[in-house]
Amino acid sequence: MAFEQVENQNSLNEECGIFGVWGCDDAANLTYYGLHALQHRGQEGAGIVANNNQHLWQERGLGLLGDVFRDPQRIKSLVGTAAIGHVRYATAGSNGIENIQPLMVNFSNEQYALAHNGNLTNAKTLRKELEESGSIFQSSSDTEVLLHLIRRSKAETFKEKLIEALNTVRGGFAFLLMTPTAMYAALDPHGFRPFVVGQMPDGQYIVTSETAALAVVGARFVRDVQPGELIKIDDNGIAIERYTENTTLNIDTMEYVYFARPDSNIYGVNVHNARKRMGRTLFQEHAVAADIVVGVPNSALSATAGYAEAAGLPNEMGLVKNQYVARTFIEPTQERRERAVRMKLTAVPDVVGGKRVVLVDDSIVRGTTSKFIIRMLREAGAKEVHVRVASPAFRFPSFYGVDMQTTEELMAANHTKEEMRQIIGADSLEFLSTEGLVAAINLPYQGAGTGLTTAYFDGHYPSPIYDFQASLSAWEARGEVDFAPEPTTTYSPTQVRTLAKQDLHLEGEQ
Repeated sequence: MAFEQVENQNSLNEECGIFGVWGCDDAANLTYYGLHALQHRGQEGAGIVANNNQHLWQERGLGLLGDVFRDPQRIKSLVGTAAIGHVRYATAGSNGIENIQPLMVNFSNEQYALAHNGNLTNAKTLRKELEESGSIFQSSSDTEVLLHLIRRSKAETFKEKLIEALNTVRGGFAFLLMTPTAMYAALDPHGFRPFVVGQMPDGQYIVTSETAALAVVGARFVRDVQPGELIKIDDNGIAIERYTENTTLNIDTMEYVYFARPDSNIYGVNVHNARKRMGRTLFQEHAVAADIVVGVPNSALSATAGYAEAAGLPNEMGLVKNQYVARTFIEPTQERRERAVRMKLTAVPDVVGGKRVVLVDDSIVRGTTSKFIIRMLREAGAKEVHVRVASPAFRFPSFYGVDMQTTEELMAANHTKEEMRQIIGADSLEFLSTEGLVAAINLPYQGAGTGLTTAYFDGHYPSPIYDFQASLSAWEARGEVDFAPEPTTTYSPTQVRTLAKQDLHLEGEQ
């Protein structure tokens, strides 16, 4: 992720998706298909690095995966039996080719390639220290910090250098790092981001952001990567260890609400089923007299189904999404922003005309899109529009890998619920409670807290946020946000019942 912050008219944006495989003859092709399943996690850039007889070769570019690799020669040039790949979301001002991952570096004695999903909360401080001591950065991405820390380490072995670097960075991270002789995967000590291990029918291992990517390439799911784990995959097999014993579990709830594909499972909880439960709970908390339920496509459709079932109302396709419109990043005028929404979504007059509509959405961040959608529904003849949001009000910024890092851009941080209702033009507006969200996800976790990060809704951050701490000082002074210290105890996978059947200690581990 890049450091620059800028207004963005989209709702929410995840930082990226990553995929890696070791020991397959068609490694780059397999990685391409895996990344295609993760395209929803990043649409501004893509790249793949292949390992051919201990020599790394990279292809990357701006745009969608299919655009970057439209020329078949680009994939054909990625010869080798191992590969890692990345699809990226970028903020404006940092979407140059130099920030497209995997980042690859060539030293006199070795090559490294690194792909990252998440956000390092102490990257600015580390970068300043590294630059003052002579490091020269080639990108504005926080990911590059880890490469410099590894290279500057005085430890004897590469693994020791990597462990030292992992214990220096803070925040949310799922790293995939490839050297000429091995592929390494590491998850932050809180487990903010989803990260899974799969296995091909012939035994080769895959590590990727979501289980949906495993299904696409025909791999079976093996296990979720656990907080603080370092996994090494090479020609000898797989080796799993911890790089730190100070771990906890704080899965980002927005993965269940918005980011992950509905056919993915995170810690044994299916995303579609969790969203349906969110919709049911939303109805139980905020029923309203209506004729039909309409969902905002596509990420709210599962919650919409749950709400409609619980309400006993028809779940109608009152909004149709054009699946072939490219994402608009920033539209400089209101007229253009509204036109962009109308290009993506169309209200259906024959469905919503004369009806009292419950409009279900997954979240409201800035409210601009909600306002346009409600206006479209009214223009299509909707008699009433009651907005029900299948997540709590997004009041506080995210610092662990979601592009939402200032309170100024959060509607709920600056307006009351009634003010929000008036601004978006709804007849009523209600949000799922934080308690309802946690119950709907239904993570079978036994331990301190809930095993989930709900800081964006309730202000309880599961760790310090370092470089960003000052940005919430006023909120902290008023007692509206607080920050847990870094963990000093060890989380155990046995605390999550859905992990009981996973191969947490694989046969043949080194």
